[in-house]
Amino acid sequence: MSMSMSIILNWVILGMFVTLLIPIYTVWKDDDVWQKMLALGSISTKTSILILVVSVLRDDWMIGVVGVIILSVGNAGLMLLAHILKRLSDL
Repeated sequence: MSMSMSIILNWVILGMFVTLLIPIYTVWKDDDVWQKMLALGSISTKTSILILVVSVLRDDWMIGVVGVIILSVGNAGLMLLAHILKRLSDL
């Protein structure tokens, strides 16, 4: 890989990391539980996409498998928690 391409991809990863900080700021600023859960789901998705990009850049498929597992299963626990909270608020 050429040096200029490596620099461009480093900037892409840095941009992805900055976009990861936006939901963290939202969680810190807002006290609403639903907004926090949405932001945490967004963080999970963005982190898994970042892991997939890094795995492609490093040509390491084992890191990619971890990214896919986080992407497919990571939000399932959050969805279950949201459903339980909704049931508790209905009572």
